[in-house]
Amino acid sequence: MSKSKAPLLIGLTAAGGIGYYLYGAGGNATVAQKNAEADAHKLSAKVKSEIPGRANEAEKRAESYGAQAGAKFDSAASTLKKVDEFDRKVEQKTAEAKSGISSWFGGSK
Repeated sequence: MSKSKAPLLIGLTAAGGIGYYLYGAGGNATVAQKNAEADAHKLSAKVKSEIPGRANEAEKRAESYGAQAGAKFDSAASTLKKVDEFDRKVEQKTAEAKSGISSWFGGSK
């Protein structure tokens, strides 16, 4: 009956990382992606300098992690667009319902 909590933790960590970069970029997804790529490059360079014998392996891993992070970021950006669309629909339907209820009681809105 107990399920692994690893997917939840990974998802929350990814969402937190995406939120961090989006907040730092003021909500601009392109700037946030560039910042994430720059940080990944810095991390790669640091790993290379600390492990001179394994530089190629570390570089390949860093590139892999960067590609995975980029894919997750793109997925999250599309998810944010879908959330915005949903919010707009909810607000529109709420306004319609509010005007309908107000008309029952003689309100103008």
